[in-house]
Amino acid sequence: MQIEQIRTPGLGDSTYVLHHDGVAVVVDPQRDVERFQRAVEATGAELRYVLETHLHNDYVSGGRELARRLGGRVVVPAAGAVAWTDYLPAFHHEDLTAGGLTIRPVHTPGHTPEHMAYLVLVDGDPVALFSGGSLLIDSFGRPDLLGNERARGLAKLQYVTMQRLKELPDDVGLYPTHGEGSFCTASCAGITVSTIGRERQMNPLMQYDDEEQFIEAILAPLQPWPRYYRHMGPANLMGPTPAPDPHVPVIAPEHLPDDVHLVDIRPRDVYAKGHVEGSYGIEFSDQTGVWGGWLIPFNATIALVAEEGQDVVEAVLQFERIGYDHEIGVVTDLAGLERAFGPLVTNGLESYRVVIDKLRNDEPLQILDVRSPGEWEDGHIPGSVWRYVPDLAEQGPPPELDPSRPVHIVCGSGYRSNLAVKYLEEAGFEPIVVTDGGVIEILQGLVPSTAG
Repeated sequence: MQIEQIRTPGLGDSTYVLHHDGVAVVVDPQRDVERFQRAVEATGAELRYVLETHLHNDYVSGGRELARRLGGRVVVPAAGAVAWTDYLPAFHHEDLTAGGLTIRPVHTPGHTPEHMAYLVLVDGDPVALFSGGSLLIDSFGRPDLLGNERARGLAKLQYVTMQRLKELPDDVGLYPTHGEGSFCTASCAGITVSTIGRERQMNPLMQYDDEEQFIEAILAPLQPWPRYYRHMGPANLMGPTPAPDPHVPVIAPEHLPDDVHLVDIRPRDVYAKGHVEGSYGIEFSDQTGVWGGWLIPFNATIALVAEEGQDVVEAVLQFERIGYDHEIGVVTDLAGLERAFGPLVTNGLESYRVVIDKLRNDEPLQILDVRSPGEWEDGHIPGSVWRYVPDLAEQGPPPELDPSRPVHIVCGSGYRSNLAVKYLEEAGFEPIVVTDGGVIEILQGLVPSTAG
């Protein structure tokens, strides 16, 4: 059996294409199915199944469309009770056959109630577990995505799942869907696949034999999750649709509708030199779409502001993977933007090294920390004020900030600080993005040197 892992870094997710004896199976594909179609076709194998481990909360599934294109069957956990009919329901331990492979659905609730992992057997021997969002590398999938009121009950089910998966042989390969970078919970172990044996030894949550201790441990570290997640489960339940064509046209600023949301994907230093007030400064990266999903209303009309040569198609694909289908075009004409929206505005940009020097010289800086709650709790700059970027979008700047003084915005690198510019400008503040580094580097720089 051959297994190809296809990663989607911005989502922190992996899709798997496995083939054996001329038959292929795909596990948990995202909505932009062309890349998975190419991978299957490159094997020369016939697609038999597309396996969905659960109703995904972090992206729109591409399983239905991939099966339609290549003639396979999409398999969905039976308890998912999806509203569409062109699928094969998976039941616990009701085996599927794909060439010489036996695919055994294993009910693994906890991340979601209906969750199925798929255990692959060759000649009767278990060789690989495609665990979706159940057992992850050094972790388990978070149980709170269906609401805090259900989190404890799902954590209890995740404990049952953990005990069930512990029974598998050590040498069974572990192939999770959620990995590093996923808000569905994952570690930073630096590996993308594992084994049951490694997880039995290294996964902190697999060390608990007491149910209550396990529940407390899995619930304790949970951090906020992107706002768009609330729309993904319903989209996958009602019937995921194919992704639109990501090749959007260049559009003249005067043709933009009044309700457009401008997403400026230019580098932060370029954005700082001139941008439309109120535009989102979401610098192009693997995370552009996800941060758009944190901040931009679902179903909003979006136009990208980009430099010549930027990968606009990839940026649009990132939005489409999470169900944002109303990208009407890309704008590269800054002069036209100024005519359509009025004078462009600027914001400050300072290296973290400059901030260190100012703090050492006791300059009275206003510092806004926009990192996540966990990052803030792990350590922050003395005297700084905290508000996580998504909360800034909903609540505005903290009342402790003085709008008559500049505000230095800090995060881990400058990326999230750039996201915050919009909300400070709209509230009448003068924002300065701290870049090239962030809070950790500043704290290290403030520690007195012990060198002789």
